[in-house]
Amino acid sequence: MRLRRAAALLLTSLVLALGTGQAQAVGYRYWSFWDRDANTWTYATQGPSTAVPSDGDVQGFRFAVSEDSADATKPRSTADFASICANTPPKDGKKRIALVLDFGTTTDAPEGQTPPRPRTACASVSPDATSAEALATVAKPLRYNTNALLCAIAGYPKTGCGEPVTKENDSNDNASKPTETEGKENDGGPSVGLLAGAGVVALLGAAAVWQARRRRNG
Repeated sequence: MRLRRAAALLLTSLVLALGTGQAQAVGYRYWSFWDRDANTWTYATQGPSTAVPSDGDVQGFRFAVSEDSADATKPRSTADFASICANTPPKDGKKRIALVLDFGTTTDAPEGQTPPRPRTACASVSPDATSAEALATVAKPLRYNTNALLCAIAGYPKTGCGEPVTKENDSNDNASKPTETEGKENDGGPSVGLLAGAGVVALLGAAAVWQARRRRNG
């Protein structure tokens, strides 16, 4: 009887653990940095403090909760350089950088804070200016941490910087597709849940056999 109760308790614990693992994942709340080329957003290969854009480039910043660069959410704007910098005429000795600032959704916002509306800006800066310097001319105040990680643009968010958070798998407005591993499980490979369930079934079966033998021997 005790063994059967222990097995039932184990089954309940596994179901709760598996359910929780499928519902949430660990992510990080931060500003991601993007380049736009041929109407496509691409995750930047350099940080804004080291990237040196050229005249006519379009770059974007998006605040969201993401697991990593592969899971990062792109800026939602499709504005091009001509439209963003239409009211900023070229000047000798300057370059123009079109910037897209997407402050994200309320789902990704820190508790108690409301994201500003997305906006664009055209930065007119020196030819050797970095993306961070261009950003500083149009979106102050900026906030960085001691590791030079960009924490806030135009004062948002007021607190926090790349902190780990729990994120519902479907909270991202660009829902992630199944990974290669998930696809293999769905194609017939045993999932963790199936293996755990099989272990519990085996344990319950062993308990039943033990109980029957005990009765016969008694």
